[in-house]
Amino acid sequence: MGIMFQLLWFLFLLTFFFIYPYFGQRTQLAFVLRYIEKRLAILKQVRDEVRDRTISTIKTYIEGGKDSSSIEKELDNLMEFFYIAPESMDPSGIVYKLEHILEIGDSRFEESVARMAPRADVHRVKTLTNLVEVARALNLIYRVVRHYYLLGRRTANYFLALQIQIQLPMIMELAESYRQASYAFLKGLPIGDGIGVLSAARFVRESKKISETEIAKDTWLDVVEFEGRKVFVVRPIGPGGTVGRPGEAVRKLVYEMDTNPDLIITIDAALKLEGEETGKIAEGVGVAIGGPGIDKFKIETLAKEKGVPLYAIVIYQSIIEAITPMRENILKSADTVVNRVKELIRDKVPSNGTAIVAGIGNTIGVGL
Repeated sequence: MGIMFQLLWFLFLLTFFFIYPYFGQRTQLAFVLRYIEKRLAILKQVRDEVRDRTISTIKTYIEGGKDSSSIEKELDNLMEFFYIAPESMDPSGIVYKLEHILEIGDSRFEESVARMAPRADVHRVKTLTNLVEVARALNLIYRVVRHYYLLGRRTANYFLALQIQIQLPMIMELAESYRQASYAFLKGLPIGDGIGVLSAARFVRESKKISETEIAKDTWLDVVEFEGRKVFVVRPIGPGGTVGRPGEAVRKLVYEMDTNPDLIITIDAALKLEGEETGKIAEGVGVAIGGPGIDKFKIETLAKEKGVPLYAIVIYQSIIEAITPMRENILKSADTVVNRVKELIRDKVPSNGTAIVAGIGNTIGVGL
């Protein structure tokens, strides 16, 4: 009996230390790869769905007799389009190098879309450009996940496959948000990210307008009077899908138009934490602008040089809510934001003083 027990114990140790680590890990790898494979198939389906929707939408703006196959070829080329970041070994001037590269890329996209859809007006071209960007983003997500899936399968590397499996729930959520965003850009509907622009527009409507002009590319400037104070309101030009150049607009106001603001306020959407209420408003200091950081850098630099206080108001929402049709509770927050902007101006700007208010976000569906 004792010999039998020792034999069983020896077999257990042999299995645990020598057999299980090999076969057990390979079994786990098979389960992980199967999990990734199923999600990868869903990602491919979503990518193809948005691609087909983009093609069918663009085809409605082509001229009669134009070969539709050329549209598909051009779109596929844009879906593989990439940006190469400037060299950062010497960081001096890197912001303006990045700005130059991004402006070239944006122009390339708009020119290509305008060529594919010659019957589309200026605003519609910008909206279609956003739709192409959504298709490009989904294509990139699919390619990256496929890369790690195939690499993990080829090398039989369990930990490599495990890394992408851990991130897949968030990746799938992001892909679904892009899929829903394609409907908003297709129909030209306001999205959650446009709440900063909408709030700035409401502030203009509730104030006495003095003048309006286009101050930078895709960026509108309204000069209004509010309780004896002059307020310069900067926001992207709608209803086409664009984020404008708020940093360049504020720079021109300060350096080229000799404006000496007593306060700069930026209004933008912000990602909420899990469990937080959508449409919740928070106030802080700094520049509330996302993206590559070019506009944020310009405003922070001039504010430091001129000693101008920077205040920010953000409206919390999830990534899905930010790029899909605007929810009612986000829309309702605009009135509260406008009231907070008024309170800040009353408190921080003296009578006959000057303030700059910048509404940040994608202005699709939000007119002047």
